[in-house]
Amino acid sequence: MSDGGGAGLIAQPLDAQQPVVCVDERPCQLLGDTRQPQLMRPGTPKRVDHEYVRHGMANLFVAVQPRAGWRQLSVTTRRTKADFAHFLKYLADDHFPTADCIHLVVDNLNIHTPAVLYDTFPAPEAHRLARRFRFHYTPKHASWLNIAEIELSVFARSLRRRVASANELAWAAAHFQCVRNRDQTVIHWHFTVDDARRALARLYPSSLQR
Repeated sequence: MSDGGGAGLIAQPLDAQQPVVCVDERPCQLLGDTRQPQLMRPGTPKRVDHEYVRHGMANLFVAVQPRAGWRQLSVTTRRTKADFAHFLKYLADDHFPTADCIHLVVDNLNIHTPAVLYDTFPAPEAHRLARRFRFHYTPKHASWLNIAEIELSVFARSLRRRVASANELAWAAAHFQCVRNRDQTVIHWHFTVDDARRALARLYPSSLQR
């Protein structure tokens, strides 16, 4: 896309009427311990047995407003069209109720489309919500241009432990979100539109030279 996969949008000043929100998701494997970990003591690190028990999967949606230092993490048991549609409805009605247009930076996953709203809600409601959003897609094979991936990576590193249930994952996500939002932790993105055009010119010369 001509703005370097969202780099141009993210560089824009904050605008309450035109918020720029990066959205992504990640499957999370739920793992339990087969033996009780031995807690850390003076001179002895925490010890965790290498064996674990699988408890299925969960999904983690994240929305990040990089320049505002705001993020929302939501855990779902699945990653379906309906799950994504309800996440969009939350953004539109609960966090950005007065915005004229919410600019979404997303990758090319098949559920990242306004069509999920029409598959989930009655037509009038779907139309109302669809009018609130404008989708901006990162180029294929360049989803790293979506800053939401950074936030997901930071969260994953912050866990440093196994998570055995969706409820436990939701608690950890809520705590992470609360602390980061309280501190208004922004993401300093220095990758410019020109950088994107140079980095992606071989893959997307026609779309990035316009």
